[in-house]
Amino acid sequence: MHRRELKLGGRIQQPQRHGAVAMDKSRRRGVSANKRTRGVQRNEQLPFIPPEDWHEPLEERTDYRVVVQNPGAGFRHILSVADIRARLSQFPDEVLEALHVVQLSRMTRKKQSFPCYGMQWGTSLYLYPIEENLVEFYHCPPTPNQMNEARMYGGRWSQDSRTTWRLEWTEEAVRDFYLNNILIHELGHLVDSRNTSYVDRERYAEWFALEYGYKPSRVDRGPKQVMRRHHRGAARRLV
Repeated sequence: MHRRELKLGGRIQQPQRHGAVAMDKSRRRGVSANKRTRGVQRNEQLPFIPPEDWHEPLEERTDYRVVVQNPGAGFRHILSVADIRARLSQFPDEVLEALHVVQLSRMTRKKQSFPCYGMQWGTSLYLYPIEENLVEFYHCPPTPNQMNEARMYGGRWSQDSRTTWRLEWTEEAVRDFYLNNILIHELGHLVDSRNTSYVDRERYAEWFALEYGYKPSRVDRGPKQVMRRHHRGAARRLV
C-alpha cells in the first residue's frame, strides 16, 4: 500500500477570501481570518482527509501527465501545459523520474479554507489558480519574508486600511512567480528523499527553488541584486 503523504508548499499561502461572509465562515470553522501560516503541517495522530484527487502511480509509463481542471469562478490558471513542460524539460530525466502528474487544480470553497499556491502529494504536483484580476487581499500584515519573496518576483504590497493589505501582480510577475518559484518548490519536495520533518523538508524545498528556479531565471536579466532574508533564525544570501 502506498503511503500518501501531504506536503503543502507554495512559498506564501494565498489569503482567505476578502469579505464579511468569508470571514464569518472562517470563524465558524475555527480558522482565524487574520492568521495565515507558511504551510500546513500534517498531524499524524488525526484522520487524514485527502485534499485533492489522488493519482495512482503507474508502473509502466514514459512521461508525466498534465491534468487541467476548470479553475473555478473568479479564478484563473497562470501556467499552460506548454509552460510547464518547457520549464521541466530543463531538468535531467533522473530529477523527473518520480513525477507522474502535474495538475492545474480547481479552486473550491473547501480549498479556500486552507489556501496555498501549490502542493506535492505522492508522485503528483498540484498548482492552484489565483484571482482573475491578480489582486489578493490579506487581513494581517505580511511578514518580512512574505514581502521579500513577493518582491523578488515583482509582486507589489500596499495597505488598503488598518486591517487590510493588498498584494498585486502583473501578468509577467505572476507567471515568473509560478514558473520559477511555485513549480520548482513543489518539485523540490518531490525529489527530497532524505528529510522527514516538516521544517527540514520546507528548508530543502526553499533551497531547491532558489538554486534551480530563481537564480537560473535571473542569469540574463542584468546586474544581480543581493537580498537577505531570514528563515527561522538562519540568514540566507540570495544572489
